Amino acid sequence: MNKIKICAAGAVMAFAFSSCHIYKKYELPVEESQIAADFNKAAQERVDSTALPFLGWEDIFKDPKLQTLIRLALANNKDLENAKLNVDIANAQLQGAKLSYFPSLAFTPNGGTSSIGGSHMQWSYTLPLAAQWEIDAFAKILNRKRGAKMSVEMAQAYEQATRSQIVCGVANIYYSLVMLYQQIDLTRRTAEIWKEQVESMELLKEAGRTNEAAVVQSRANLYNIQASIPTMENSVNTLQNSLSLLLNTYPQTWDVSSEMSFDVPSEVVAGIPMSYLSARPDVRAAERNLAVAYYATNSARAAFYPSIMISAQGGFTNLIGSMIKNPGEWFIQLAGQLTAPIFSRGQNIASLKAAKAQQAQALNNFEYSVLAASADVSDALVSYNKSEEKRQLLELQVDQLEKSVDYTNELFMYNPGTTYLEVLTARSGLLNAQLACIANWHEKAAALISLYQAVGGGR
Repeated sequence: MNKIKICAAGAVMAFAFSSCHIYKKYELPVEESQIAADFNKAAQERVDSTALPFLGWEDIFKDPKLQTLIRLALANNKDLENAKLNVDIANAQLQGAKLSYFPSLAFTPNGGTSSIGGSHMQWSYTLPLAAQWEIDAFAKILNRKRGAKMSVEMAQAYEQATRSQIVCGVANIYYSLVMLYQQIDLTRRTAEIWKEQVESMELLKEAGRTNEAAVVQSRANLYNIQASIPTMENSVNTLQNSLSLLLNTYPQTWDVSSEMSFDVPSEVVAGIPMSYLSARPDVRAAERNLAVAYYATNSARAAFYPSIMISAQGGFTNLIGSMIKNPGEWFIQLAGQLTAPIFSRGQNIASLKAAKAQQAQALNNFEYSVLAASADVSDALVSYNKSEEKRQLLELQVDQLEKSVDYTNELFMYNPGTTYLEVLTARSGLLNAQLACIANWHEKAAALISLYQAVGGGR
């Protein structure tokens, strides 16, 4: 009968404690946050495993030279190494939390001697092995373990975010270098054409077909074109050093391809469903941080309830009561202890308030991360699509300006009323349009990289 009463009392207590959430597992607070509700609903939708967020970086960046650089960065980058170490730290803490379920053992030998009134000194000794075990009746250890598990997943998400940043960072620098090398090559070829133009102008001046002003203008424009090359070369050097830093090496010159084409997944232009945001590592990390804060709040609630400890001690001693007996004898002791907070209640209330506030902060951060991820995806998608529209218009512009250069050259050579300023304007416009085409190619590549990173790419 007594056993039945005890079991019934235990069941009532367990129900009461579970109603206080100390045993409840974490779930997204869909009732408190509409963003969390939308995210939870979207995350449960089926996704296409071949879609952009789930493609490996090798499927996006197929340039062999770029792939080599990305592999070097992933192997050597210190930020990624530290992120991996954070995962190791979190796993060690989780292991420690799991071991809290087991008893602790300690061997504490001691001895001493005493003499009273000149009596003969007698040595006493005790060789005990002590065990202590906390019964997790109020989910204190459980919540610590669950929180530690969420910390591991959060660290793993941050590692993936770091990996994604490195992959996309290398790709961004690489394509920036490709763009600059292409622009430098175009500018040098244009400068050679202008050299020939200057020579032609000098011959025309000697023949009386033009004046010194036209010759001076042609030389000035040549120097202006040549002066832009050192600026671009300086930018190349800066990017090469940035790439070396990402690869964790001393500054050096890295070889890049002259190819300006790359494959684009056909589904990119169709839009990105919100369900894909669940693959984004910083969003996962923010959601796991919310779970960590939830279990920290549970732990703060559990602090209001007693701690139950069972201890046992056994060993060999010659100290029996107040007597010293030789030889000694074996002994064993068992004890139980319940510690309930009384005067620390105010401190526990303050700790619970702080934990609830931190949980509210974590929810705010999670909501912001979802909104920021959505904005990043929208920005990158619009940028990609608009860069494609811009490319088509720039190609039409270049085609018209090439014709304009041919027409103005003919007019200048055969029509005395045509000034050199018209030739200068046409050639300058063509060069600027050609440089803009190369820059637009880079804008499109950068938009694709941003989109890939925005949906959590970099695997």
